[in-house]
Amino acid sequence: MNEHNFPYESFIGGWYIPENICDEIVKYFNEQKQKGNTGPGVVGSYKSESVKDSVKVSEDCSISSNNFDYPLNEYREYLQSCLIKYTNRYDKINELTHFNINSDYNIQFYNKGEGFKIYHCERGGSKRSLSKVLAFMTYLNNVDDGGTEFFYQKITSPAKKGLTLIWPSDWTHTHKGQISYTKEKIIITGWYTFDE
Repeated sequence: MNEHNFPYESFIGGWYIPENICDEIVKYFNEQKQKGNTGPGVVGSYKSESVKDSVKVSEDCSISSNNFDYPLNEYREYLQSCLIKYTNRYDKINELTHFNINSDYNIQFYNKGEGFKIYHCERGGSKRSLSKVLAFMTYLNNVDDGGTEFFYQKITSPAKKGLTLIWPSDWTHTHKGQISYTKEKIIITGWYTFDE
């Protein structure tokens, strides 16, 4: 599993998972779309979730944290390997209370010109978001102009197929997506939250 070399002090980790897993997740998304199991992407959290085109435009497929059907089971195994590498690199995180993928996560598809348009962080202040420890995201296709901009780190990660990022959920890692006007973009993303 090759590593993408982000600076140590950025607290952003990046590793590549196999491209065939990405292809299988894209196929899974398309199957769910045909079944009517996708919908407009929402922003906010818990009861205040809503569609806000000025903030985010996407088509999302929500995945239960307990769904280990193929290919999600394979993805979760590779993601766990990435998490272990992350927690080995930043080992003080192991002193925290145990955390896991305890909530639904998403496959998000963006047409040309769509994306998460504004800077934001994953721990936005609602009671539900306070349990978020780390965010994860895997790019499922190559998009030359469709990476992710991290505001304080002055880093733009490339949207390279298979690249899986893990980073802290707090305001220190405020970020937004680059909006590609040349290609569609698809990712899978979610959070590690404290166990309750």
